[in-house]
Amino acid sequence: MKNLVARAFLLGTALCPVSAMAQETAPGDDGVIVVTAQRREQSVLEVPIAISAVSGDSLATKGISNSANLQSAVPNLQISSPYGSTQPNFSLRGISVANEYNSNQASPVGVYLDDVYLANRTAHGMGLFDLDRVEVLRGPQGTLFGRNTTGGAINFITRAPSLSGTDGYAEAGYGRFNTITAQAALETTLVDDAVGLRIAGNLVNGDGQLRNAAPGARDPYAQDSLQGRAMLRIRPGNGPLDIKLKAYAGRDRGTGTAIHGFAPFRSGLGFFETNENRIGLSKTDAWGFSANIAYEISDTLTFTSITSRDGGKQDLDQAADGSPLDILQIRWISDYDQFSEEARFNYSADMLSLVAGAFYGWDRVVTDNRFNIGSALGPGVDGGFYQHYNQRRQSTAVFAQGDYKLTDALTLTVGARYTWDRATYKDGFAYLFFGGVDDTPVPLATTVPCAGPPGACAYDPNARFGLKGRNNALTGRVALGYETAGGTLLYASYNRGYRSGAFNGGGYTSSVGISYIDPEKVNAYELGFKGRYGGVLTLTGAAFYYDYKNQQVQDTRAGPVSFLVNAPKSEVYGGELEASARVSPMLSLNASVGYLHARYKSLTLQGTVLNGNSLPFAPEWTLQAGMDLTPYDGSAGKLTISPSVAYFSKQYFSPFGDVNVAGSGQVNSELQQSGYAKVNLTAAFKTGNVTLKGFVNNLFERKTYVYGLDLRGAGFPYNFLVPSLPRTFGGSVRVDF
Repeated sequence: MKNLVARAFLLGTALCPVSAMAQETAPGDDGVIVVTAQRREQSVLEVPIAISAVSGDSLATKGISNSANLQSAVPNLQISSPYGSTQPNFSLRGISVANEYNSNQASPVGVYLDDVYLANRTAHGMGLFDLDRVEVLRGPQGTLFGRNTTGGAINFITRAPSLSGTDGYAEAGYGRFNTITAQAALETTLVDDAVGLRIAGNLVNGDGQLRNAAPGARDPYAQDSLQGRAMLRIRPGNGPLDIKLKAYAGRDRGTGTAIHGFAPFRSGLGFFETNENRIGLSKTDAWGFSANIAYEISDTLTFTSITSRDGGKQDLDQAADGSPLDILQIRWISDYDQFSEEARFNYSADMLSLVAGAFYGWDRVVTDNRFNIGSALGPGVDGGFYQHYNQRRQSTAVFAQGDYKLTDALTLTVGARYTWDRATYKDGFAYLFFGGVDDTPVPLATTVPCAGPPGACAYDPNARFGLKGRNNALTGRVALGYETAGGTLLYASYNRGYRSGAFNGGGYTSSVGISYIDPEKVNAYELGFKGRYGGVLTLTGAAFYYDYKNQQVQDTRAGPVSFLVNAPKSEVYGGELEASARVSPMLSLNASVGYLHARYKSLTLQGTVLNGNSLPFAPEWTLQAGMDLTPYDGSAGKLTISPSVAYFSKQYFSPFGDVNVAGSGQVNSELQQSGYAKVNLTAAFKTGNVTLKGFVNNLFERKTYVYGLDLRGAGFPYNFLVPSLPRTFGGSVRVDF
């Protein structure tokens, strides 16, 4: 352990000379955001955790309107998806779902909406509107947030009624690709200091953002989303009881992603073009209800209960070949729902702050996928696979964490959580069928349950496959924080996190690959500092070392059979620096840098040793920088110009890196993106209660890939690559009242 801490310390020392990098702050009494990362309100500079706290106003300034765009504001955060903004895959400090793309898998970066855990990854692709802030907690958060936070946690916190007065806003915009946006919020106080209601909505509608050369076919990346949210807050007599009741719902009916696939049909096309006859719709729905009830028992003790019920569905019609031929067409269909209850006590006194409580939750996903493969049964004879299963997970936990002041300057934090996880995979079946994309499938052979290759087992409509999984885990945290005479917080911490065991949602060609695999575990060591200097500069930094075991990755073997397996051991270390500086009333600067070394120490896939390869979606360097420049602030109004740039070094999309399996048709060197930078620009002119805003995203129209998947190794004549969006621009008018 001494070597690990020493290594982290040396890394932190090496990073410190880097020029000041950014932490987002929101306007306030001291310009510092108040966060709830430790389940109680604290200044972000008082929490001994690496946090990026981005205010709702800062999200708008940076042009971040969807959770899938958040990486441009947070160091060592990567976001990718084969489905556009639907089901984003979050990677924090190199920890992600790797090459796993099935909707039944939990993200190793926990995603929360107002402290409610969202189990299904389809629900993570949310539009960002009327938010108070977003808190991104880097590193395992297994004590207060729980399972499935080996990489960290992201908490989206909405604006709640203030119980005073009436206010709101309405905004409408228009942009490239005939994109219409509208957003509004209204807050009214029904009873002063007692009852308030806030309602907010968000709409985006626009044409496809890449051109499709196939005659009569849809253009990819069209947008059609609508979301609404309402929160009723009740605080009788401005007393000790505070109730927040929230309901939300949303739907998305955009078109699917573009694919760069089968090479003969890329001829003559630009990067932001495709030739695909079957661009389908990406249909998603999400809804939820929650009740956050807090009761102040005394000046030192508060009880909080958070109850939630959430659900939704996805129907993604994905063209997966990038050609006008029916080589591979996939229909991803899942319904999901969940319930959770957390009850906790918060105790706060001069020397001790304590959080203790219990959690129970369950989530369910019912999946019906269809894979149409051209010439699957022979030359010119189309067929494919149909898959169905019902997965249910339940989790129970107890937890406690305390901060004890050893001296006025030195605080010891100790926390632990014990979790019981149970899971079932039932009603599982799959079959090989005859028929094309537009045909009713004719079952030919059962593939699940069947231990042989496709076609080896006669079709049995009553055959079903099921299994159960269980695991328990102890996670925890120990930290020591020291506040210097100048107000700088120095801290050292150890955190243990885990991601629960999982079933292989990709097992449909044979039941051999369907099993319940081991949980992931991370032992994380971190050194960090936070401070505010001269009332101008806010600077934070952290260095970390991870001992990472059993990452869950896909292994496609001959058959073809997809296995979900554990990568036995990985090593991750790196650091971040963030800074913001208010140079003058006319100029604010912000920047950040992240360094990451993420390597597999032990991994074999498809019989090929991959020791030393980089983890997917783990660029060595990430940098962000921006400014808010106010060249005019006078009687007519205030003009603010906000350019920003985000840089990401080379990253791989697959654990294979540049390595190919001997004797296969793989070309894994295609599955990567070299280093790139993207520039965004916003300008806002505010006069009275009216704000005029213009924006340009991807100003220099950088051509990048955001996701890649090996299909050559599965026998297809191409790999699956998802291109990014081109330059977008537009403007809006906002009225505050």
